[in-house]
Amino acid sequence: MISPESLWDRQTFTERLREVGVRAYHDKHPFHLLMNQGQLSPEALRGWVANRFYYQQCIPQKDAAILSNCPLPEVRRSWVRRITDHDGTDSSEGGIDAWHRLGMACGLERDEMTTGRHLLPGVRFAVDGYLHFARTQPWPIAVASSLTELFAPDLMAARLAAFERYYPWIEPQGLDYFRRRLTQARRDSEEGLSLTLDHCDTRRMQEAAVHAITFKCDVLWAMLDAIYWHYTPNAVAG
Repeated sequence: MISPESLWDRQTFTERLREVGVRAYHDKHPFHLLMNQGQLSPEALRGWVANRFYYQQCIPQKDAAILSNCPLPEVRRSWVRRITDHDGTDSSEGGIDAWHRLGMACGLERDEMTTGRHLLPGVRFAVDGYLHFARTQPWPIAVASSLTELFAPDLMAARLAAFERYYPWIEPQGLDYFRRRLTQARRDSEEGLSLTLDHCDTRRMQEAAVHAITFKCDVLWAMLDAIYWHYTPNAVAG
């Protein structure tokens, strides 16, 4: 049995979590490298947008699952904001609608995304696995899986710059999703990290949190694997 003294301190725990992203975050995937170098064809870029939409739809469901498992009202009051960030409200657009606009700016019809016309089995499998994880794990561990957001702002900034530089055929207003996530991801990752550090209060829970963020990196990588191998023959612009 692990003794209380073997707990990592907050700095060490934080370093263990961040090490996962340095090693395994999907910004290093070949598909993202092609994207950020301006090497994707319109077909490949549209394929990525259409498939990633399935993940975007999953995010508020994942957050609702965390809420349903969390007994702490103060955490629920704060975490619920993430659902409206993506679903929107009666008076404001959410991230899912912003992603719709991205797809349409790329030349996709709205129903191509909502009906999953281009959805690849590997992407569906990875995203469904992530949602199952959030529903079945203790809520602090599911929160820890969201800590890939620690690395998202840098990726979003690089992606936005690449889209503006290399893909001028995409209507600029379609990039609003990336712009808003520059600030949302920083805010969300700070909250998620604080909750993880506070509530993963045994060594077993700390190690499970590191596993959770590793699992989430694997989900994101697996999604890109499916997209990359499907679109590789047409991925590089001529």
